[in-house]
Amino acid sequence: MDVFFEFMRNLTNPEWIMLHGGLYIVMLIIFAETGLFIGFFLPGDPLLFITGMIIAQTVPPDMAPVIYLLYWAGLIILAGVIGNFVGYWFGRKSGSLLFDRRDTWLFKKKHLDQAHAFYDKRGGGAIVIARFLPVVRTFAPIIAGVVRMDFRKFSFYNIVGCILWVGSIVTAGFLLGENAWVQDNLGKIIIAIIVAATAPVLVRMIFGKKKIETEQSPAA
Repeated sequence: MDVFFEFMRNLTNPEWIMLHGGLYIVMLIIFAETGLFIGFFLPGDPLLFITGMIIAQTVPPDMAPVIYLLYWAGLIILAGVIGNFVGYWFGRKSGSLLFDRRDTWLFKKKHLDQAHAFYDKRGGGAIVIARFLPVVRTFAPIIAGVVRMDFRKFSFYNIVGCILWVGSIVTAGFLLGENAWVQDNLGKIIIAIIVAATAPVLVRMIFGKKKIETEQSPAA
């Protein structure tokens, strides 16, 4: 367990990332978070911001910064798009078996239920919105596969959502990466990103639970 927590801490350390696979490990992590249901715990949002910082600090002297940014952002977007396709395929093949599976420390049925409810409410746009929501973004493509969403429609929202998600956060890190204040306060910025990303999920869980309890409680 200590090894796991050490790994998670290192994923927000630019120097560690560059020494252990560089931006290719970022591609692998983004793929896992968006395509494998065991990847819901991975820190996609802060990792993308740090990726933007790394890109800004490693631009080759013979390449325009914008081209270098587009190159790596494109590869990471590709990894995220493929990840969602894998999740969709997994959901389509496994179907209702996932909802009958017993909870384990790694797999929680409530995560699927939350993604399903979110998907039902938002429709196809949920695939786009889910990209910006931890946990939900892992299970949204799986649910899309379970309910057999039209593949062409899913593909469109998958690509658009990944471009917006990766493009916005990586670009923010790229533009702010060389700012001295950002570098000195990276830990605080990462915490702020995590809070901003998880707040909608937590609010939904808390108030959604209260709403259900209210509806189930007998009238006075």
